[in-house]
Amino acid sequence: MSPTIRPFVVCADDFGIEPGVDQAIVALARAGRLSATGCLVTAQRFPEAAPQLLTLPIDVGLHLNFTEFLGLPGFYVPLGRLLALSYTRRISRADVRKHINNQLDLFEQHVKRVPDFVDGHLHVHQFPVIRQELLDALTKRYAGRLPWLRDTKPTSMSSVLPFMQRFKAHVISTLGSAELVRLAKQSGAVVNDGFMGAYDFSRPHPAYLTMLGEWLKHARANSVLMTHPAQYASDKLAFGKDRIEEYRVLSSAEFSALLEENHLVVSRLVS
Repeated sequence: MSPTIRPFVVCADDFGIEPGVDQAIVALARAGRLSATGCLVTAQRFPEAAPQLLTLPIDVGLHLNFTEFLGLPGFYVPLGRLLALSYTRRISRADVRKHINNQLDLFEQHVKRVPDFVDGHLHVHQFPVIRQELLDALTKRYAGRLPWLRDTKPTSMSSVLPFMQRFKAHVISTLGSAELVRLAKQSGAVVNDGFMGAYDFSRPHPAYLTMLGEWLKHARANSVLMTHPAQYASDKLAFGKDRIEEYRVLSSAEFSALLEENHLVVSRLVS
């Protein structure tokens, strides 16, 4: 009996941040190596980059940004302070609500459609207050056609990967994954089944191809692999060398071999 082929999502974050990132995402999407991308609509150059998305055969979503000023005014707070304000419920709900709706407005204006999904830059979409305001906004705006949401709960990971790399993935999940999923299901929104691709850029880590091989061993149907590819990067772009290496691997024959070996196919989320 032939093994079952499992569809899973390969999602590139940060569309709009720099030309080298956008070009990598477009090339990978056209080659069938990506099935989703999240847009930083608060990036000043996003309006000029957005037309490239209109004909791509992938899910296009909002990469909700609360932490990084990229040229457009809004409500931005450094990550540590944002966590503190969110978890103590001292963050302004009115400011959060306005900032979410502004980003949804920008997405619709420049992508010319409703977002297929919503996730968060630095995973802010799952933080307290933000997650509730996000679900409220999506329910009011898109009743009956809710975007899917990114659940950051990791799939099982091999102990071959260093402890600190595995630890980061679990820390991300503990910042609000379970409650986001509960709210999403209560609202009728779909979530993915398992999350891969998180690693600590700032620490020594195995080669990206090695990590990718370990993640894909545990991929399930409708899992999401988060990626950050770039064909080239400016000095201002964080972790540019890692991004360039991700693009090299994702566009390589080795990635195709890993998909075949693990009986996986790159797909949009199957609802």
